[in-house]
Amino acid sequence: MRVLVTGGGGFLGKALVKKLYSQGHRVRIFCRGDYPELRKMGVEIHRGNLAEYKRVHRAVEDSELVYHVAAKAGVWGAYQEYFATNVMGTQNVIEACLSHRVPYLVNTSSPSVIFDGSDQEGNDESTPYPAKYLAYYPQTKAMAERMVTEADCEDLKTVSLRPHLIWGPEDTQLIPRLVAQAKAGKLKLIGSGTKRIDAVYIDNAVQAHILAAAKLMHGGRCHGRTYFVTNDDPWPFDQILNGILDAAGVGPVTKHVPANVAYILGAILEAAYWLMRKTEEPAMTRFVARQLATSHWYDITAAKKDLGYDPEVSMEEGLRRLGEWYKSRS
Repeated sequence: MRVLVTGGGGFLGKALVKKLYSQGHRVRIFCRGDYPELRKMGVEIHRGNLAEYKRVHRAVEDSELVYHVAAKAGVWGAYQEYFATNVMGTQNVIEACLSHRVPYLVNTSSPSVIFDGSDQEGNDESTPYPAKYLAYYPQTKAMAERMVTEADCEDLKTVSLRPHLIWGPEDTQLIPRLVAQAKAGKLKLIGSGTKRIDAVYIDNAVQAHILAAAKLMHGGRCHGRTYFVTNDDPWPFDQILNGILDAAGVGPVTKHVPANVAYILGAILEAAYWLMRKTEEPAMTRFVARQLATSHWYDITAAKKDLGYDPEVSMEEGLRRLGEWYKSRS
């Protein structure tokens, strides 16, 4: 098939592109930078910003399936930037798909779209969106998710996935940042560190995306729906964090900061950064403080039933692979 992956140069996007290419598909990506490794493989690269409709339009043309993975992530920045990429960008993708009669769209969303600052333990897809958000990323991703769901029709079948905390080898964002902070002695656990988290290994996240597209194409009941995607194995946060750091050859994090102290600090830093008009992310924000001090694990029964999803790589095996990857780079 002719497949487009927006954000094909990112962590999830690149892993998805490589899997699709290995299956014999003709793959095109839409991204802001250049990726010689993918170009050498034969991947067609279209560069641009999601907010630029004409560029998105050209990238979508002739595609038979679109994976919309690209987004502006993070917890800090101007609302207009998040809105332009996550909302306007998603609208551009939808309109381009309809214009070019692309029949299938798989959208990458986030569990953070339902985060209200409290523990999420066994939540399923019936959990409503919160009335208020602590960051622009989940707010705009929720808007985008709604748009994709509402766009579902006979001409364009859509599905959204909510992979939680994707990790694994070749991560260029989360793990390198954690490792750098741990080496600098700046990494601390918020609260007890024992709240359970259900992350998802990169290969499992890719697997879910492939399965979702297959179900869309073969008349599955998933179109117009949204699904949580995890490893279905919640671990205490400190075990996940220190397991990743150990795989990277870094000692464990043992220092703690009370959750309420972290939240107050985040509020103070946010106010200060806005007043000083700083663009870099504060060391702590209210959203991060709440995220790191609460449980996040979800009921993925729907993904198992409707998509046939069953995570193939366990947390233990994922950590082993991550350790081997770091060793291969040393």
